[in-house]
Amino acid sequence: MCLLHSLNQKYRFFSICKRGLMDTVYISHGSPMMAIDESIPARKFLKTWQQIFKERPKAILVISGHWDTKEPTVNVVNRNDTIYDFYGFPKSMYKLKYTPPGAPLLAKRVKELLMANGFKRVHEDKTRGVDHGTWVPLMFMYPEADIPVCQLSVQTDRDGTYHYNLGKALAPLREEGILIMGSGATTHNLGTMQPSGSPVPSWALQFDTWLKNALLEGRYEDVNHYDSRAPYGRMAHPWPDHFYPLHVAMGAAGENAKAKLVHHSWDNGTLSYASYQFTARK
Repeated sequence: MCLLHSLNQKYRFFSICKRGLMDTVYISHGSPMMAIDESIPARKFLKTWQQIFKERPKAILVISGHWDTKEPTVNVVNRNDTIYDFYGFPKSMYKLKYTPPGAPLLAKRVKELLMANGFKRVHEDKTRGVDHGTWVPLMFMYPEADIPVCQLSVQTDRDGTYHYNLGKALAPLREEGILIMGSGATTHNLGTMQPSGSPVPSWALQFDTWLKNALLEGRYEDVNHYDSRAPYGRMAHPWPDHFYPLHVAMGAAGENAKAKLVHHSWDNGTLSYASYQFTARK
């Protein structure tokens, strides 16, 4: 029988019993419009999530490109509110609700693991809910909103290796039934976006292809240094907030993990929705 840790009787989801290793994933959540635009191909992919990934996680840890802090921070709440961190979109988007249970015990576990692995300061935010980098994909992946969710911030003044090592510290969570999910965008240069259906420019295609090959070939060190080794790295990511969640997912899966491209599509000319799964090699 599994032994259960608990903060109180209400939150007893976190088990220390051994399970099969959970894969980690990186989801390109793209535009917030995916929440209401049925023509975006990635939306169709996410709606089939439970058919493809059949193991139900005990809780979900999301590293979202929409939460940037000076030092690692986890949200410690009992219930996640929906954060509308976008402006100028159709009014119907501000009526959408996704309010999964919080995961305070998981948040404490994340803090414990990070501090045990050299991240000396890890903060707790006791008011923050889920931003659209979390709730937009999850509303299609797990529409029932009944799986506890915790968010972990990125630090954009650090580099890819830092976030890879952050992921490595979180690796034990895969044995504890936790889905570690990075949420960002494979290419994220908003100033270059074009109308839907526009052709993909060469620079975006070259970066996207380089990344795919690097991941599938296990060249994670190259990905950690994408800004100097990838073609058009800084063009694809003028600011790294939406790319660092990939490094966390990579690191959490382990240096010998096998990457798999699970979805690929384009929208707005330069916005790649490439999403990846990382499976630890036994």
